[in-house]
Amino acid sequence: MGKLISTTLTRALLGLLIIVALGPILWTVLGAFKELRDIVTPVPKLIFEPTLDNFATILRNPTIRDGLLHSVIVVSASVLVGAVLGIPAAHTLARHARRWGDDVQFFVLSLRFMPPVAIAIPFIVIYLDLGIYDTLFGLILVYLITTISTVIWLAVPAFERVPHDIEEAAAMEGCGPAEVFWRFSLPLAAPSLFGALVFTFVLVWNELLLALTLAAQNATLPVVAASITSLGKEVPWGVINAATVLLVLPPLVFIGLLMGLLNTMVRSGPK
Repeated sequence: MGKLISTTLTRALLGLLIIVALGPILWTVLGAFKELRDIVTPVPKLIFEPTLDNFATILRNPTIRDGLLHSVIVVSASVLVGAVLGIPAAHTLARHARRWGDDVQFFVLSLRFMPPVAIAIPFIVIYLDLGIYDTLFGLILVYLITTISTVIWLAVPAFERVPHDIEEAAAMEGCGPAEVFWRFSLPLAAPSLFGALVFTFVLVWNELLLALTLAAQNATLPVVAASITSLGKEVPWGVINAATVLLVLPPLVFIGLLMGLLNTMVRSGPK
């Protein structure tokens, strides 16, 4: 009897935590399909006539479309370059950097300690001198500080968990360092590396301060979504909810693509 009560209370608590965690997300999604009069009613409406007008308003707005395109370009480029440079660097730190590896890792981690506001003004001055202020290229460059440091920070432990015996056996069979990395180390560390890429993607996708200060005219989607509240005399809650849903969809698509690639690599395994 006591075990039954304990199990029931545990499940009830877990259910309550799930409701608390998912409640705002579900309410935002529902609000994206509501008209303004259904959102601002004193008594919240759970039964309403859904509408796509909020999404139509977003898709008809060239500023929002451009913001989405800018975000896709900037985030994709910064994450891709961060992965190309950060993953091999992390493997080198995990396997070959014996004396100075800890110092380099501490320096990389210290880049994550730095608040964005600390580098915003210096980058404005530098970018104005270089002529790349308010450009997507300049925003990609500053985002590389985040992507490369985050990928290295999360990828080093992933490669350290790869058994040395496998790499040593491959080397004894005649595989060179690059071949050992591509055929054995990378596939075995892939699950953790994909998690690092997802975290990095979400981190850069949601970034607001640097995008606002370094590329105000070439605004990314978070900057555009934040500016919607200033449109008109009343807050367009339905449009804001739709913009929030639109802001969340690309990371979910990115996660789905990585999960599909991960499943393919797991089934194939090291060769």
